[in-house]
Amino acid sequence: MTPELIVLALAGVLQAVQLALFAVPANLELGPGKTMSPRDPGRMSAPLSEQVSIRTGRLARAYQNHNEALLLFAVAALVVSVSEQSSWFTGLCAVVYLIARILYVPAYAFGWVPGRSMIFGAGWIATLLMLLAALL
Repeated sequence: MTPELIVLALAGVLQAVQLALFAVPANLELGPGKTMSPRDPGRMSAPLSEQVSIRTGRLARAYQNHNEALLLFAVAALVVSVSEQSSWFTGLCAVVYLIARILYVPAYAFGWVPGRSMIFGAGWIATLLMLLAALL
């Protein structure tokens, strides 16, 4: 397995951890009646993310952000691996992505400004560089 695919698998594990990091406090704060409901707009006074504490809301948004970032990273990791263009550079980019995503969780949870945006940017640029390396 290429380093990029190993990092992709680890990023998937991180995604599962992030889900637990916000789901557990959300369930404790709101109770299972709300969290297990279908969450139809007509039945809710506000979206669940607006009914939880600030930190739990931030953890939910960090999780959602990783959902979005993980898609592009998965494309990059698969393109590099399937095209057999894995290199020290693309492997390094993958590791930078994973480190950035790990750091992004506390950065978002604790409101690190402008650190959160800089950490996000590092992971996004690393992913873009992987794609560009595969195209060159």
